[in-house]
Amino acid sequence: MSWTPSEDPILGDKRSCDALDLVIVPRVRDLGGFEVRRALPHGKRQMVGPFIFFDQMGPVQFIAGQGMDVRPHPHIGLATVTYLFDGRIMHRDSEGNALEITPGAMNLMTAGSGIAHSERTPGDARASGQKMFGIQSWIALPKAAEEVTPSFQNFHADDLPIIEDGSMRARVIAGSTLGRKSPVGMHSEWFYAEVVLDAGGTAPLDADHE
Repeated sequence: MSWTPSEDPILGDKRSCDALDLVIVPRVRDLGGFEVRRALPHGKRQMVGPFIFFDQMGPVQFIAGQGMDVRPHPHIGLATVTYLFDGRIMHRDSEGNALEITPGAMNLMTAGSGIAHSERTPGDARASGQKMFGIQSWIALPKAAEEVTPSFQNFHADDLPIIEDGSMRARVIAGSTLGRKSPVGMHSEWFYAEVVLDAGGTAPLDADHE
């Protein structure tokens, strides 16, 4: 899945056409003064693996005095991943966690039996204005873990494995892929990675991933 525009499949080219199962155009959703582009759920695809929601946040430029204000709201029976490419978000939750989410860091909130959290632009960034760009995904927990104790895991960008191979640079955010494993604790097998390619570059797909 990529947030960048790409060329349509070539009519008559079996390889490029058969590689696509469904093309999803994200819908704009307002989260209270802040818009996201929501790819999942979709009318023809409610989930991809364990991923229930897939929201692209930005890219946006906040002017001085403005920012994101997602007020406290509850989650239950799932986990959320917040991953930033640019900007900062202040996370606070009912378990007492209060920290800034920064670019390249892994932030996994497991709601389990229930948690409430807010997401706001930090005070200093709001005062000066900031760019913001990221992705938030919601992940279904397996039935046996739906009522686990809520938790929040934060791993700085420097704590996550990096793979550099020719035209590819990747960060393994969660799970195992590209021969490396993230330190993030998980209740089921899934993976999350940021892959950056030079123009014309390619990235291998692990044979054991669906």
